[in-house]
Amino acid sequence: MHVAAALDPYDHVLLDLDGCLWVGDEPTVDAVAALSALRAAGKRVAFVTNDARHGDDEFVRKLWRLGFQASREEIVTVGGAVQFVCAQTEAWRTAIVIGAPAMHEHVSDAGLRILNGSDLADHADVVVVAGHDGFDYAELTAAVRAALRGASVICTGRDRTFPMPGGPCPGTGPIVAAVEYAAGVRAHSVGKPEPQLFATALDRLGPGRALVVGDRLDADVEGARAAGIDGAIVLTGITTAQEAEAADPAPAFIAPSLADLVLAR
Repeated sequence: MHVAAALDPYDHVLLDLDGCLWVGDEPTVDAVAALSALRAAGKRVAFVTNDARHGDDEFVRKLWRLGFQASREEIVTVGGAVQFVCAQTEAWRTAIVIGAPAMHEHVSDAGLRILNGSDLADHADVVVVAGHDGFDYAELTAAVRAALRGASVICTGRDRTFPMPGGPCPGTGPIVAAVEYAAGVRAHSVGKPEPQLFATALDRLGPGRALVVGDRLDADVEGARAAGIDGAIVLTGITTAQEAEAADPAPAFIAPSLADLVLAR
């Protein structure tokens, strides 16, 4: 299959995962063929995600399991961005983490001591907030108490929901909102739509014109704009056709799916 002529000007394509390449554990229709066509056309690819539930290697394994070819160097995750920020902030030595084991690992690898469950938890230097399936009241309590005592608060994004086969599920945004409301603070986001993830991807890909493809106006298209590159919306995830068409400024492209955007049919 050949790539649609509309994508000829682009050297790189930065792909979202949830709602773009897959929903849950199922690829979107013909997404595998679309990615293969991009590679065959000489486009360089990066996978850029706000999903903090998994580590880089887990994403590589899932991509291959669902039929997508991918390398670890092509994966750009918000967990990696959190690790970078934590490692670069010398004042942070200890942390409270709301997040999956992968996020705990990122924070630990940055050199911070994680105080979840410790008598010293209220005195953590930073609270890291990332959505995950095991979120509970104990995590929320520890995060709020540390924030009330002056801990910095960072988060992996403010996505309200993420797509699943049975319907949307709450994302990181509602958890961040709970911490912010209870502690009276404003978290600093390091995920999309902040430009850092896209800048990291472009640094790895090298010179050339890039296109971001995702399913969220507020994360993918806004993030692309913040990074100074074009953004396209696919309708296999959260954004509806009506929302995409009403967006101002409009996305560079709106397509029913990644395959409809990429493949010349």
